[in-house]
Amino acid sequence: MITRRTLGSRGPSVSAIGFGAMVIAPKVYGTVDDQESVATLNRALELGMNFIDTADIYGDGHSERLVGRAIAGRRADVVLATKFGAGGRDGLGRPKYVRQAIDASLERLGTDYVDLYYLHRVDPTTPIEETVGAMADLVTAGKVRHLGLSEAAPETIRRAHGTHPITALQTEYSLFAREPERQILPTTRELGIGFVAYSPLGRGLLTGAIQRPEHVQQDFRGTVPWFQGDNLEGNLQLVAELERMAAARGVTAAQLALAWLLHQGPDIVPIPGTRRPSNLEQNAAAADISLTSEELAQLDKVFAPQAVAGDRASEAYLSRVNG
Repeated sequence: MITRRTLGSRGPSVSAIGFGAMVIAPKVYGTVDDQESVATLNRALELGMNFIDTADIYGDGHSERLVGRAIAGRRADVVLATKFGAGGRDGLGRPKYVRQAIDASLERLGTDYVDLYYLHRVDPTTPIEETVGAMADLVTAGKVRHLGLSEAAPETIRRAHGTHPITALQTEYSLFAREPERQILPTTRELGIGFVAYSPLGRGLLTGAIQRPEHVQQDFRGTVPWFQGDNLEGNLQLVAELERMAAARGVTAAQLALAWLLHQGPDIVPIPGTRRPSNLEQNAAAADISLTSEELAQLDKVFAPQAVAGDRASEAYLSRVNG
């Protein structure tokens, strides 16, 4: 049974490694098989991976519907998180939309509450106090138990937390994306906010499975600078060193990358996604890997921010983060 961590200073007890359900939505990471996805979710619950993360935008609600199918009959065993407010347009943080979004998500998920409700992207046209105030009303109404933000800047986090306690911040964090170490993690730790690391395997790059640009040309990763031209060639050299270190330990590259994240602090919960039960089992086992100070120092050195080639996302994507 996978170990547990408390999400933030006042949050729920969640599995040290959660399940990111973006991967089971169509047109994100290639083709999907719904039956296989539900089987993987069921296996996650069997392993004690009780923290499941989805969003209304993943496949226009498709991910939420599949999660709802998987948790039917065992809702109490799951810490369920979903998100609203992404989509690349303004106005999705307005109170009226907040109320509409939660009701639509609850219907797709087949439940009357979610444990953690995130603002997926900060709405530049709506003061964060108004958005979080409307989210707090959902807590009062019993539709939501805890509030979260995703890809928010330190000052926004502070303002939101001053309106209603924020339980978790979700932001991309991995050996390839270490920006949160500069300002975000110090802020969340000061405020007692848990940190949920999405894309903890570098959008698949840290698994070692991606070796050529054509491996990602059929999904959105084809627009990510990490995977393009000389950037990919340089980044694969870093992955090769990760694989070498993993082989010396008798683990996979993905497991070593997840173990590194867990060693960055007890407040961090990575949420890798996969559509295969075998990969899921390997991810869960990473929670039991103990790394030495020498191994951690070597990984920090190899994956120093200046060693990574290219940005973690396209300019259009990055324009909507750290709001």
